[in-house]
Amino acid sequence: MSRVTDPRAFGRVAVLMGGTSSEREVSLDSGRNVLAALQARGIDAHAVDGVPALIEAIRAGRVDRVFNVLHGSHGGGEDGVLQGLLDALGVPYTGSGVLGSALSMDKIRTKQVWLALGLRTPRYVRLAPGDDVHAAARELGLPVIVKPACEGSSVGVSRVFDDADLDEAMALAARYPGELLMEQLIETDGADAGEYTVGILGDAALPSIRIVPAGAYYDYHAKYVAEDTTYLCPGLDGAAEASMRELALAAFRAAGCSGWGRVDIMRDRDGRDWLLEVNTAPGMTSHSLVPKAARAVGIGFEDLCWAVLETALTGEVRT
Repeated sequence: MSRVTDPRAFGRVAVLMGGTSSEREVSLDSGRNVLAALQARGIDAHAVDGVPALIEAIRAGRVDRVFNVLHGSHGGGEDGVLQGLLDALGVPYTGSGVLGSALSMDKIRTKQVWLALGLRTPRYVRLAPGDDVHAAARELGLPVIVKPACEGSSVGVSRVFDDADLDEAMALAARYPGELLMEQLIETDGADAGEYTVGILGDAALPSIRIVPAGAYYDYHAKYVAEDTTYLCPGLDGAAEASMRELALAAFRAAGCSGWGRVDIMRDRDGRDWLLEVNTAPGMTSHSLVPKAARAVGIGFEDLCWAVLETALTGEVRT
């Protein structure tokens, strides 16, 4: 149930998109969709491309609050830098605060928090450029995933089944700034096994989505380009569905997140759920998953954008 009925209550809304991260194009697509939805509901919303342009708009008095759909780090809006800036300027914004944004962007440190709380996440090895990737793979056991620790949208990710392919995977991941992560690949050949995601809206977990790509796995192409990926929502039934939603909400809160987001999970052949990562500014494209889950419980895209924007009302408590 919406708490706000008058679009004027939001004032002037900057829909922050684009930026300079590796996820710029996805962010622009998300931003255009959000902008159109807010404007269709009578909200005084305007597109702003990147943080420098946002600062200029704030200084000019053109922004009352920010709907953040910047993705990624290093010029994106998910690593806590933008959130710290807006907190300092006293401008409300959607999504998690500094802590949740910064922690969730770093997959390694998110895992450390989850493990400390007894939340299941795949075994991993932290890698710096020049480390012995072959020794790390022997420690975990093939197959493994190699990826940048602070990127999203499957950027720089490789699935490795053979030792001979490790160096190429390491070179791809090393194109991006920050540490690298090697992670145990969860085997998904059981009946309900596979890749899942759970959207979070406010204090509730939306229905899970099971992702069934036509190819080997859910890579960048399957996420944003291909039209042959199958999405099953809800992905599970009964106790298994309730358990996955409960795990996602616990993981989201453990990472200091709030407002809205998405938690990615792998389910193995034995029915165990393994946490992968949290997205604090999920995609809002035609292929994106939070809108799909929201539709499953009767929340259309415009209503979803409105509900997310409500988290940017002045006075919201952030963690």
